[in-house]
Amino acid sequence: MSWLARHGESWATMNILLIYPEFPDTFWSFRYALEFVGKRAAHPPLGLLTVASMLPKDWSLRLVDTNVCGLRKRDLDWADGAFVSAMAVQRESARQIIGRCREAGLLIVAGGPLFTSEHAQFDGVDHFVLNEAELTLPGFLADLAQGRARRVYASDQFADLHQTPSPKWDLLDLRRYASMSIQFCRGCPFNCDFCTVTALLGHRVRMKTSRQIIAELDGLYALGWREEVFFVDDNFIGNKEFLKTDLLPTLIAWRKGKRGITFYTEASINLAEDEPLMEMMVEAGFNRVFVGIETPDENCLTECRKLQNRNRDLLADVKRMQRIGLEVQGGFIVGFDHDHPSIFQRQIDFIQTSGIATAMVGLLQAPPGTRLYERLKKEGRLRGESSGDNVDGTTNFLPTMDADVLRQGYRRILEHIYAPEHYYQRLRTYLHNCKPSKVRGRIRLSDLYAYVRALWQLGIVGRERFHYWRLLLWAQFLHPRLLHKAVTLAIYGYHFRKMCDRHVA
Repeated sequence: MSWLARHGESWATMNILLIYPEFPDTFWSFRYALEFVGKRAAHPPLGLLTVASMLPKDWSLRLVDTNVCGLRKRDLDWADGAFVSAMAVQRESARQIIGRCREAGLLIVAGGPLFTSEHAQFDGVDHFVLNEAELTLPGFLADLAQGRARRVYASDQFADLHQTPSPKWDLLDLRRYASMSIQFCRGCPFNCDFCTVTALLGHRVRMKTSRQIIAELDGLYALGWREEVFFVDDNFIGNKEFLKTDLLPTLIAWRKGKRGITFYTEASINLAEDEPLMEMMVEAGFNRVFVGIETPDENCLTECRKLQNRNRDLLADVKRMQRIGLEVQGGFIVGFDHDHPSIFQRQIDFIQTSGIATAMVGLLQAPPGTRLYERLKKEGRLRGESSGDNVDGTTNFLPTMDADVLRQGYRRILEHIYAPEHYYQRLRTYLHNCKPSKVRGRIRLSDLYAYVRALWQLGIVGRERFHYWRLLLWAQFLHPRLLHKAVTLAIYGYHFRKMCDRHVA
C-alpha cells in the first residue's frame, strides 16, 4: 500500500520540507571565518533548490538548511513529506534528520551523492531518487501520483542540462550565506582514480546554455544579491572553446553596469596553459580558482592517474595564474602507495614557495565507486567507510607507509603551514606575486564588521597579532590595493588554524 493511501493524503496538495543536513566543522565549512562577517553558511544547498523547481507547482515548499537554522517541530507538524539531499560528510546529520522525520510520520525521499553511494544503509527512507534528478525525479513523481512509487529510482544515463531549471532562489534567506552557487557544467574529461566526480557524472562535459546561466544570475540579482557566486563545476574548463566563444563573452557583457558580484570556481591545472582564457575569466569577474595539485611527486601522479599534472612545472603554473589575477586555492594529498617519508617536507616546501594561502592537505581516502576503492577492495586493504572529509586526518584503507609515520608526517605538514609565522609569510609571497583584480566587489557593512572583529581577534588577543600587524603595514605601504585581500586571507588563516588545532589534537 502506498504512503498516500495509508495517510489519506492527496499528492497534488502536499506540504514538503526540503531538508539539508548539517556539515561538521571542516576545512571548507569556514565556520570560524564566517563568524567575522555574521554569516551562518558558506554556500546554499544548490541541489535541493534545483529539485524544488522540478516539483509540482501546487505543492507547498519550505527549505530547512540545518546549517543556518534548526529543524523545528512546527515544520515537521506542517509537512506531509521531506526531501533530503546530502553528501558523505553529512552522513551522521542525515541519519538524525531521517529519524526525526520517521518519528513525525512523514514520507521521506532521499537523493544526492551520499544516498547514490550508500542507499542500502538507510532503512528509514521510503524512496530513493538517485543519480541526476532530471532523469529519475519525473518517474518518481509520476508513480507517486498513481500510488505505485517504487523504493529506488536510478539511472546509468546522464542528463541533458539544457532541461535543467533555474534554482528556486526565493526559498532562501540570502542574508545567511557568504556566497551563492550556480552550476554551469557536469562531468570531467580526466580520470583521477580517487575522485567520485566521473563515477557519478561521467567524463563527457555537459553544459547549460549561456542563456540559462544569465537567467540564474538575473534571478539572484533581482533578489538583491551583490556578493560572491561560486561556479560549483568540478572542472569549469572542461570545454574551453565554449567558454571563450560563448559563456565568458556573455558574462563580460552581463556584468557591465553591475557592481558587487564576483565569481570563483574549480579547474584543472591545464588552465595555466591558456593565458587568453585566464584573461577572459578575470575580465568576466573570476578572482580565484581551486586546483587539485595533489602532490609534487611524479610517481604518485602516475599512480593516481592524475596525468594532467604530470611532466609540468606545477609551481610555475601556480605563479602564472596568480600573476594573471586568479588566486589559486590548492588541494594536496599524502598517503599514496609511492609516497616516501620525504614527501612531507616536499609538500611543505611547495606550499610555502607557491604562496597558496588556502592549502587543503588531506590523507588519501577511497570513496565507494572510485577506481581506487575497487583496487584496494581487491587487495584486501579497505578499512571501513570514507568519512567524506578529506582533511580530518583519517583514511579508510591500510597504507603502504607505516601508519604512525604517515600520521606524524601529516601532522607535521599542518602544524607547519598553518603556524602564524609560516602562514603570514605565505600570504606575503602570494600578495607580492598576484595582480589586483580588475573587477572588485563593493565594500559592504559585513566587511566593516569583519575589519573591526579582525582588529580585536587577530590584532589584539590573537597569538598571530605580531604577524597580522606586520602584514597590514606591509600591504598598506607596498600593495594598498590588496589590503582587503590581506585581511580576508588573515581571517581564513584563523579558521584554518582552528581546524588544524582540532585535527592535530
